[in-house]
Amino acid sequence: MKTNLDPLDRSRLDEHLENIREIERRIQKIEEHNASGQSRQLPTAPVGVPDAFEEHVKLMFDLQAVAFAADITRVSSFKLSRDSVGRTFPESGVSAGFHGASHHGDNPQRITQFAAINRYHVSMVPYFLDKLQKIQEGDGNLLDRTLVLYGSPMGDPNVHNHRRVPMFIVGRGNGVLKGHLHVSPPDTTPTANLYLTLLHRLGVNIETFGDSTGEVAI
Repeated sequence: MKTNLDPLDRSRLDEHLENIREIERRIQKIEEHNASGQSRQLPTAPVGVPDAFEEHVKLMFDLQAVAFAADITRVSSFKLSRDSVGRTFPESGVSAGFHGASHHGDNPQRITQFAAINRYHVSMVPYFLDKLQKIQEGDGNLLDRTLVLYGSPMGDPNVHNHRRVPMFIVGRGNGVLKGHLHVSPPDTTPTANLYLTLLHRLGVNIETFGDSTGEVAI
């Protein structure tokens, strides 16, 4: 097939195949280490899962990026960290577990700890965005053609409050969003309103989604 491609597409194919092979090499290295009998931080995790949280997240982001690039899928959902786990993230500078820190009891010190863990989680996202931005797609890049929605299911996890949850959107969605906008809707606005708005921008013709009551002005 490569002999029938023009030089630009041939280069893109080589890059795509090399990206896949690099992911395979990393997974094989992880499997070899975890099957060697050495002690593991996560002994119950599958053999292909690295102990390091950041390494695992980057692998998952890389898989999504190559899947988008090859049009294997156009939709992906990724839960960065389960809400109910007690796993610690030392790289965040905090020794407290995620779930325990989320129930901070309005203690300023514990709120600060929980914020640090969340900042660390969010700091993983630019890696994915950079990956998408470096992949050519037509006369632009893959990030231009994509909508990335990142957010939390809770506004105040201490009381399991699902109101005013923090969210951000990155990417142009092939021109459906202009960006550079901050929206603070009324306190009673359902989160589903944002989902409905994005679905409409992407051409999905539905009247409601979940408990939506209308669109968000984006």
